[in-house]
Amino acid sequence: MTAPHIPVLYNETLKAFEDIEEGYIIDCTTGYAGHSKGLLLQNDDVKLICNDQDDEALAFSKIALEDFSSRVTFNKGNFEHIFEQFKDFEVRGILADIGVSSLQLDKKSRGFSFESETLDMRMDDKQELDASFVVNNYSQDELERVFNECGEVREYKKMAAIIVNNRPFTSAKDLAACISKNMHKGRIHPATLPFQGIRIEVNDELGVLKRLFDSLALFKPKNCIVAIISFHSLEDRIVKQYFKQWSKKCICPSDAFRCTCGNNNSLGKVLSKKPIVPSALEIKGNPRSRSSKLRIFKFD
Repeated sequence: MTAPHIPVLYNETLKAFEDIEEGYIIDCTTGYAGHSKGLLLQNDDVKLICNDQDDEALAFSKIALEDFSSRVTFNKGNFEHIFEQFKDFEVRGILADIGVSSLQLDKKSRGFSFESETLDMRMDDKQELDASFVVNNYSQDELERVFNECGEVREYKKMAAIIVNNRPFTSAKDLAACISKNMHKGRIHPATLPFQGIRIEVNDELGVLKRLFDSLALFKPKNCIVAIISFHSLEDRIVKQYFKQWSKKCICPSDAFRCTCGNNNSLGKVLSKKPIVPSALEIKGNPRSRSSKLRIFKFD
């Protein structure tokens, strides 16, 4: 079965987990099983916990991984508490590819695409909050926050005003057209960052990532590799900051006269001093991979 989504940084991701010989790897965002299948093929004695909040992706993955059914546990849900849920398992690896999948982007009924006739953007279509509510019901101040903090839109105040003055919107297509008409056209489509902001707000993507990390710091999984693939600076910054904090031996305030914390607070070490990025060959074959970054940490 051919996956409708090309897994990014595929070889680099598999390499991060190549030395795991037993136990479980949690794929927090199994998607269409690209990375999951590779891990099962590479690590003969490892079992996988395949998690996703997208019903369509899970249904596809269950078929794609039929040959490995004795080694796979499927779980439907958000990944923020996934480790807590499976903390009694011998977890040796955690993978999260936190980008939106190509199928979600391309399938117009999902409302992620500029050409969508719907305005949805939910990764889990069972949740209540969707893009339509954000766009048509948030106050101008709330929209400014979304576009500034989640979308990194430079002219976020102007963007929010445009939405408020032209709503209601019934489709992503109409919203994208309105933004394109009223905003400066640069190197990327003017709706790219606003759509990013709305999608992140709808799915609470940054909050979910932080809560996963807080859970890991709480339970401190022993001898566990954590590999995170991010697709924009907001996500990558969170990953970088958490990994940096986890690797610190001393956690005293920077202005402390001397160390009083014991200088033994490191939870592990960062295995990727710089983010791992796709090769020119991968970007040529899959242009959507160009913004992806992989960072790796290992708990002691």
